[in-house]
Amino acid sequence: MRASDRREYEALFRASFTSVARTVFLIVRDRAVAEELTQDAFLKLLGRWSTVSAYERPEAWVRKVAVRMALRHLSRERSRPLREMRAYAVPAPPADPDPDVAAAVRQLAPMQRAAVVLHYFEDRPVAEIAEVLRVSESTVKQHLYRARARLAQALGEEVASDVG
Repeated sequence: MRASDRREYEALFRASFTSVARTVFLIVRDRAVAEELTQDAFLKLLGRWSTVSAYERPEAWVRKVAVRMALRHLSRERSRPLREMRAYAVPAPPADPDPDVAAAVRQLAPMQRAAVVLHYFEDRPVAEIAEVLRVSESTVKQHLYRARARLAQALGEEVASDVG
């Protein structure tokens, strides 16, 4: 950017920032947000200064951009609670098949518990479990084998070898 362009931009910034920020504030009703949106609008102006500086009223261009940004901000804020609810909505946990089984699973080591939950409760294949846990398939099989042995011992049952 040439020195003369920089001086013109800075002069417009100093002359217009407060007025544009006030307009944006009256839309969003939050001073910090208004200042941030106004700064973003002036950054856009800076990126297009070679074109916009030739306009009759560059200040009108930056005000229009800032107002549009404020309206988009309000729209996002209005829909935020719904988006957050969707993002954090966790389905209700399935009912434990048996309180004794659930208690026994809770007593497993974390990796064994994760392998059991993914394999038996979510019906995930060993390869996918290995990817999720970032271990080899043989390690997943080992966790499942050991978990079944501990569960069988805790529940007083025999161990079946059904991992594949």
